[in-house]
Amino acid sequence: MDLPRDPMMLLSYVNTKLRDDYPSLDELAGSLGADPDDIKAKLAEVNYIYDEQLNKFV
Repeated sequence: MDLPRDPMMLLSYVNTKLRDDYPSLDELAGSLGADPDDIKAKLAEVNYIYDEQLNKFV
């Protein structure tokens, strides 16, 4: 599956998947064949960072 290109859609998609299905960003990215650093970089463009303890982008 391709990840959403729009940063806000990506944020919504990733945070929902992290909340409902995955215990970490690494596991989510691995299951999608994506690089977690690419996801972090894309969401950093709109001022969101990954919080490991909360397991979501804030």
